[in-house]
Amino acid sequence: MNRFAWLLDRLAYEPRRNGKLALIADYLRTTPDPDRGYALAAMTGGLVFQNAKPGLIRALIAERTDPVLFALSYDYVGDLSETVALMWPARHGANDVPHLPDVVAGLQKSGKTEMPRLIASWLDALDETGRWALLKLITGALRIGVSARLAKTAAASLGGIPADEVEQVWHGLEPPYTALFAWLEGRGPRPEASDPAPFRPVMLSHAIEDGDFDKFDAAEFAAEWKWDGIRVQAVAGTRPDGGRTVRLYSRTGEEIGAAFPDLTEALTQDGALDGELLVMRDGTVQSFNTLQQRLNRKQVTAKMLAGFPAHIRVYDLLAEGDEDLRELSYVERRVRLEAFLGRLGSTRFDLSPRIPFASWEELTVARADPASAGAGGDAEAVEGCMLKRLDSPYLPGRPKGYWYKWKRDARLVDCVLMYAQRGHGKRSSFYSDYTFGVWRVGETGADELVPVGKAYFGFTDEELIEIDRYVRKNTENRFGPVREVTHTAVSGLVFEVAFEGLQRSTRHKSGLAMRFPRISRIRWDKPPGEADRIETLEALLPG
Repeated sequence: MNRFAWLLDRLAYEPRRNGKLALIADYLRTTPDPDRGYALAAMTGGLVFQNAKPGLIRALIAERTDPVLFALSYDYVGDLSETVALMWPARHGANDVPHLPDVVAGLQKSGKTEMPRLIASWLDALDETGRWALLKLITGALRIGVSARLAKTAAASLGGIPADEVEQVWHGLEPPYTALFAWLEGRGPRPEASDPAPFRPVMLSHAIEDGDFDKFDAAEFAAEWKWDGIRVQAVAGTRPDGGRTVRLYSRTGEEIGAAFPDLTEALTQDGALDGELLVMRDGTVQSFNTLQQRLNRKQVTAKMLAGFPAHIRVYDLLAEGDEDLRELSYVERRVRLEAFLGRLGSTRFDLSPRIPFASWEELTVARADPASAGAGGDAEAVEGCMLKRLDSPYLPGRPKGYWYKWKRDARLVDCVLMYAQRGHGKRSSFYSDYTFGVWRVGETGADELVPVGKAYFGFTDEELIEIDRYVRKNTENRFGPVREVTHTAVSGLVFEVAFEGLQRSTRHKSGLAMRFPRISRIRWDKPPGEADRIETLEALLPG
């Protein structure tokens, strides 16, 4: 456990990608099985502990420290794991320092009643860094700047193979990945998945830049609409016993089919479809706000199924029966996909329409007005368009030169900073999460600010220091970790906020909710009274 804690600590303070790769690769190379396998699982999100929750950690520390002191410390530190690790009254020598495999086994097998005692015994035995790593492992929030892709790339380097090959076999494996390491180190065969309906790593795109259009020939690309839904993979296969397995995966490989029986029941042919999960009514794609009514639900009622019918707009065909199609070109896969959907004959699945264009100028006009160009959906349901090379194979990850996304221009609005909260990890000492609002006429007839969004990125490290200093100097009230900042018509800080979508929301006081807001610019020069009004945002609502 101590070596795993050392790795997490080093990764948290290593800013360079190559530096992180070297640290992980060295750890995997010098650490035996099964420890390294569980460490890899932790970094790739492969460990879930049902009975270990943040609330349990709070209860444990409440038994051992003054609650007021803990609340003040947590407010200052901004991270639960770090605060508990620093405040825990250690009893060195009370217990043996646990090994990582023993911790994983204990967290997976222990029930709710025995879990508190077990975690407390480990915290007693570990030092501050070890306690921090243990709590990060339990909560699943490592926050060390390592993506699953980066960790897999480090593992692939052990065998000198491309990371894409690890992606190909990844979803047929289980921690601690002993077969994977045997293959990477030349001690065993390449792992083969026996799942009849496996997840296949998705192909991602790069954002297109203005200069790219001068380098690309429009005749070598196809264009499709980029829908504002959830990227999914619908897979069906026949088992050796003759039965069928049908699954619906998120873009990261999480199985979500139980929440969408209307889709899994409709996939009656063996194959793997890549597409966008949407809600469709009367042939019209609905906004993301409508789709949210179907997301993250453990139980789906008949009323929900009827009122919010799920649909997949299909982009690609990755497999048909037992045949893997990913090495074929986009054009070849598209022909096979059209035939597949024709045989399927389900209203739950349809083909992603192509956007006709002969030049980049024509595509620019279509992108500016999706409805006139035949998008056939709610205006807020189209994020922009996708450009795909006609000869592109389907490759995992984000390969260069094949697929590009050309999102619609972000909307801009001037808002006033109202509240600020401490960040996490490296930002735990700074007020970096900002709630902002716009003006409207209040019940008394006077103007008031009403919150319309929250953002925590879009600014530089230097700007963060300036905003943090401003927050501390202009705090009017405190509510736990949140500070209320001065926000009047004559005194306050204005942010230019960029966002990509807007919908009505009963959960927000303003009645509106932004999609993907970010700080575009800090308007130190602008008086708060000149910030935008709620009517400006309401005019941007679809319809």
